[in-house]
Amino acid sequence: MRFTVEQWAPEYGQSVEGDLVPSEVEVDLDVEMTAEEWRPVVPSPVAVGGDVVFVDGVRRIDARLWIEDDVGGVHRPGMFASFAAGAVRCGTRAVVEEVRVGRRLYAAAASATDVETVHGTYEMRRCAGDDPEVLSMDLQRDMAELEARTAANVACGDRDLAIVDGPLRAGHDAVESPERLVGYIKTHHRSYLTDDLIRDVVGALHVGERSPLFVTGGRRTSFSWYVRLPGGNGHPLSGVVRCELSATTGVDRAREIADRVTTLVPRYASTPHKDSRAPQNLHPIAGLERRLRDRLGDPAILLRSLIRASSG
Repeated sequence: MRFTVEQWAPEYGQSVEGDLVPSEVEVDLDVEMTAEEWRPVVPSPVAVGGDVVFVDGVRRIDARLWIEDDVGGVHRPGMFASFAAGAVRCGTRAVVEEVRVGRRLYAAAASATDVETVHGTYEMRRCAGDDPEVLSMDLQRDMAELEARTAANVACGDRDLAIVDGPLRAGHDAVESPERLVGYIKTHHRSYLTDDLIRDVVGALHVGERSPLFVTGGRRTSFSWYVRLPGGNGHPLSGVVRCELSATTGVDRAREIADRVTTLVPRYASTPHKDSRAPQNLHPIAGLERRLRDRLGDPAILLRSLIRASSG
């Protein structure tokens, strides 16, 4: 039996799902070259100025609760949660900046209101339903919106580039210069390419090489490309990340940014003895995640303050 062991930590699932779901969005492969010409791309030298800024967010459920609704005295579920977003600027040195924290009470109950505690106020967020998945989706949206606002503030120099951990979202459309924002997707759940292209092009990438650009449609039209990081084994997409960029950027500018990102990100790739999600979880992002979780506060202390607030 021939096999390879994935270094990605099992508690995070797999970096590549066993059977990638074919994407339902329209994909245009003939952007940088025709599909028949596809091959690994060695980035051309790019005149790099400005800083690269990594943006990420974290979230945490602080407590579950039951709310006695005014209608019929029915008890309905809710969720206290904290979330944060921030950025780490990498130039001559790495500096964490723009850290923001939010706290919300997520519930559909009509009687739910803001809850004040000695450690801060949980603002009420009215949800469309009681289902835990609905509450969690609203928490995810709030965190993504905070990430987008953070990204808009940090990519302020003419040559600054903001790499957002995860795909680009609706809130990123409001950024003044969307070509400065790059989505960085660590895990693969959908297949945008044919099996042949994944095997023969993406699987053949060397460290610091990328795939040709392609365009994905759907709710948001984006340029995408794959980048090979140092490390990874087994599956052709192991150790490979997908990047995306607003399609409002012209093809020539998109190619320049893709080359710059492809040159940059392997430098920040993590290693297995330091990060259980190596190599995709870049060192600046891992450090930022730790800082953001610290800023969320001690969960035991917050829980005690919520219990105290509930007793009036």
